[in-house]
Amino acid sequence: MLNTADILETISMIREENLDIRTITMGISLLDCASEDADRFADKIYDKITKTAEKLVITGENIEKEYGIPIINKRVAVTPISLCGGNFSPEGYLKAAKALDRAAKTLGINFIGGFGALVHKGMTKKDEAFLSIIPQALAETDFVCSSVNVATTKAGINMDAVAKMGDIIKEAAYLTRDKESIGCAKFVVFANVPEDNPFMAGAFHGVGEGEAVVSVGVSGPGVVASAIKRAGHCNFSELADIIKKTAFKITRVGQLVAFEASRRLGVPFGIVDLSLAPTPAIGDSVAHILENMGLERCGAHGTTAALALLNDAVKKGGVMASSHVGGLSGAFIPVSEDAGMIDAVSCGALSIEKLEAMTAVCSVGLDMIVIPGDTPAEVICGIIADEISIGVANTKTTAVRVIPAYGKKEGEIVNFGGLLGYAPVIKLNENSPAEFISRGGRIPAPIHSLKN
Repeated sequence: MLNTADILETISMIREENLDIRTITMGISLLDCASEDADRFADKIYDKITKTAEKLVITGENIEKEYGIPIINKRVAVTPISLCGGNFSPEGYLKAAKALDRAAKTLGINFIGGFGALVHKGMTKKDEAFLSIIPQALAETDFVCSSVNVATTKAGINMDAVAKMGDIIKEAAYLTRDKESIGCAKFVVFANVPEDNPFMAGAFHGVGEGEAVVSVGVSGPGVVASAIKRAGHCNFSELADIIKKTAFKITRVGQLVAFEASRRLGVPFGIVDLSLAPTPAIGDSVAHILENMGLERCGAHGTTAALALLNDAVKKGGVMASSHVGGLSGAFIPVSEDAGMIDAVSCGALSIEKLEAMTAVCSVGLDMIVIPGDTPAEVICGIIADEISIGVANTKTTAVRVIPAYGKKEGEIVNFGGLLGYAPVIKLNENSPAEFISRGGRIPAPIHSLKN
């Protein structure tokens, strides 16, 4: 039975509090496109993607019109390209990247994910060829996103792969220097990567998935912030309950859209990712949620505790609202995409060290953080190693998406536009970890990984 009060409340969330479906993402398997001929491989993946996702955008637009629910992005994620291609030269993988980009343009989607590799325990010769072309692929395409998984709790950390990541990020920054080094905004390094994540830049279609699935990523930090503000000075148990109930309502909207998209496209429903994904728009900020809890500014002492409460309550509310919750699910803390985070970094309240501490209790990791363009590759590797260690030690997903903005110094502003937003260049610890990174090999898995 429809509840009029619930309907009116949802309408209010959409109109006044920035509630939206952040993305409908179709995952597509490319395993059957495997070929030893690079040109043939590129043609096959273009053909399969454009055929399978032919109606994705129009279906999303129709659902948006019929239900009045904003659906911001329509996206595609594919099987990691390094697993599907043959023994190509780096240029062969570049052809695949350009085929993905052509497919994205044909479909009218805003991003396509899956130009990635899984190297958490070691790298094949194919992987090494693939990794070497990532910077050029990001520079020469508009919509292709790339991710690399360098660690798992079971396998430990592949430090040889981590060492390569710094060079990849630096080269991507240089090759896209005329666009604020935006290539790095399309590249993310993971530990314990989820294979059903609908959010970019880390989305890909896992090898355990079916032929195709439809997944939805919901958003709604503005809704949660408003609910907390209305509640006033309640105790923490009451606060957690308010967040749970709000997350439940947000996730139900996502579940509705996911089922409708699945039915209309004739593709199985995958998961709802109930992450609170912020935007640079005023009133759509995770940082503002934390501040509404009573912090003078995000980054103050107490921020990590507030984020832990938020993340846990969001997950508890969301899992009651959907039969299949997956992806990352929780609270994102990307700096450039969150108005409150931008302000906190700008005034010096929020440092990269505090952001790292916050990642121990939130969904992802160090996300969309702009660092000085002259940051050495080994310092970037050290940032990655620290963040990935948090994921491995805590059996959770963590990730790094940093942008060494070419030619920019600490305190300068870098503007990417759109949902990617803008951010000040953050201060880094300039002491070198070069000798540590150069040891190579693998950091062993933690003892609690032995659960068999």
